[in-house]
Amino acid sequence: MKIVLRWPECNEGYAGPLPRPVVLDTNVVLDLLIFDDPHVPPIRELVGSASLRWIADREQRIELERVLHYSQIAPRVAFYGKTAEGVLDAFDAAVEYVDAAPRIRFACTDPDDQHFLDLASQHQAVLVSKDKAVLKLRKRVSGLGACVGNLLVIS
Repeated sequence: MKIVLRWPECNEGYAGPLPRPVVLDTNVVLDLLIFDDPHVPPIRELVGSASLRWIADREQRIELERVLHYSQIAPRVAFYGKTAEGVLDAFDAAVEYVDAAPRIRFACTDPDDQHFLDLASQHQAVLVSKDKAVLKLRKRVSGLGACVGNLLVIS
């Protein structure tokens, strides 16, 4: 299921501080910092041009560190000439750390992904996620000001 967020259309109606925050789930972070997935250039461009501000909390960094050491991920990290430490350094350099967000009233069926929804909702962020459990709640969190999809494109 493709849920395309078109920029700048997905930004219409946002009245918060600029640039608008963006929250990236761990799979999207891996695609951005390691695998150079063909779907990440718009994210890289919008963050690089300060059209979007990449935010994360400490829980996201802890999850990324854990995932980088998974037996199915670590060899792929090495294949691309990266190290877990280097990826974490790149993450630290790219994100603006914010405090953990309070839990929203909508519960994600995957408890590990709840914090993405909480953070995006608190900051009325654009949330890019590949997780079906997160995507299923996109309409509900849109009422809290978040904009959720699995692809971000520039119109």
